[in-house]
Amino acid sequence: MGLEIITDDTIDTVLSDNKYTVIDFWAEWCGPCRMLTPIIEQLAIANDDVFIGKVNVSDNPISSRNYEITSIPCIIFFNYGEEIGRIKGLMPKAQLQKSIDALKRRESDTL
Repeated sequence: MGLEIITDDTIDTVLSDNKYTVIDFWAEWCGPCRMLTPIIEQLAIANDDVFIGKVNVSDNPISSRNYEITSIPCIIFFNYGEEIGRIKGLMPKAQLQKSIDALKRRESDTL
């Protein structure tokens, strides 16, 4: 599927239209966020059954407020639009893939 850009205007549609959704909340000025970007891009390509997107917190304050983003990067995992877990900070690709696999199995306690 590839990595998608999500905005305040599109986030509700993204969440309602997809069974599995992973959203990376990030900002251009955030060093760890920039380091995570290529990892998120690789995961988006490798997991074509999961909608993976990015929300720039600087450009989308409504989504950032609604999802109580207090530190970035912050990755939130959704199943049918329901948040089932989140990871804050820079994580290795293997750990993020395990969390995506858990999302597909709906094992929120392992995210």
